[in-house]
Amino acid sequence: MKYLLIAGEASGDLHAADVISAIARLDEKAEFRFFGGDLMAKAARRAPELHYDEMNVMGFSEVIRKLPALLRNLAKAKRLLDWWRPDALVLIDYPSFNLKLAKAAHKMGIRVFYFISPKVWAWKEYRVRQIKKYVDRLFSILPFEVPFYARHGYDVTYVGNPSVQEIDRAMRHLPPAKHFFQRQDIEDDGRPLIALLPGSRKGEIRNNLPYMIEAAKRFPDCRYIVAAAPAVPEKFYRMVAQDPGLRLTFGATVPLLKYSKAALVTSGTATLETALVGTPQVVCYRANGKKFTYKIMEKLLKVRYVSLPNLIVNNRVVPELLLHQCTVENISRHLSPLLQPSPEREWQISGYKSMRRKLGTSVAADYAAELIVEDLIPSTSNREKPSDFKKQKGSRDRNPDRRERNSQKA
Repeated sequence: MKYLLIAGEASGDLHAADVISAIARLDEKAEFRFFGGDLMAKAARRAPELHYDEMNVMGFSEVIRKLPALLRNLAKAKRLLDWWRPDALVLIDYPSFNLKLAKAAHKMGIRVFYFISPKVWAWKEYRVRQIKKYVDRLFSILPFEVPFYARHGYDVTYVGNPSVQEIDRAMRHLPPAKHFFQRQDIEDDGRPLIALLPGSRKGEIRNNLPYMIEAAKRFPDCRYIVAAAPAVPEKFYRMVAQDPGLRLTFGATVPLLKYSKAALVTSGTATLETALVGTPQVVCYRANGKKFTYKIMEKLLKVRYVSLPNLIVNNRVVPELLLHQCTVENISRHLSPLLQPSPEREWQISGYKSMRRKLGTSVAADYAAELIVEDLIPSTSNREKPSDFKKQKGSRDRNPDRRERNSQKA
């Protein structure tokens, strides 16, 4: 079978590479073409038709500036669909581009699969109509998306969350604390650590890091260390922080979180990763516009929470300080009880355990790949699966909320 995959950013490249590897194990005759990055290229053993570096844009102004290039990319993808005629189009997040391509594939009679749903439950809910019309099967990585889509009359499958496996893998290879400090050239003076995760984009770092540093400085008995994004140069952090004593770690976020007493985390996937590691956190999101922007967000957002731990548990597990609420005073006030034994700290740890149960143990990419291949080649549903895949199969539950309710009744 022929598979065309589209990923428009680094995280999509990672998840799509795992899907490619899983499909290749299940379909020995699989052929791949893709828009994506180096990880997908390694898994597919061929170069991308277009690298995601030429696709990834952020913000309204950048979209306008790069609109001609984006339209050329879309036209190139449509030509590839028409010429190569894949058996399956597999889309990974990146909704503005991918939903347009889904429409084109649907018109050509090509099966469309979507791995990692667009965040239509938070904003742009109108996109559900496009998904229902042009996407044959959607594979969710967040359990609360299943009832959300059900309310819209659309059946989706929760396949597990990739961050669960990624963090578990990292925790299995965690260096001892002594080796972590040595590798990062950090003197271990015995003071507890506060991990600062200000985001992966320069705008996020510029808006959040100074507030995080000022809040952390209010606890002189602790030290703070920044988990730096690989794509952002060290000099940018130092320019933004204006802090001669700033310490940075690159490529060591999980061990930094594990050996930290608490963390200040910019809203995003990092909040989920921090929760999976088990480190208490304060979620921070500072942006331009302050209170005015907050009022607009209140109108646009369709959810009670913005951080993934809170969304998954459907409760305020971690504090969320957004926009004008994200002040040094508020950050330090919520951080203080997390640095010592306290009800607030215990509440988060308990909430993390509930979140982990809801996420389940399915290997998301493997499960999605199995469903894609079974859809295209029905006979594969009865054949022997690789042994590492079979281990996960018994633990799957398409409705984790129902599973947890049943366990509580028991």
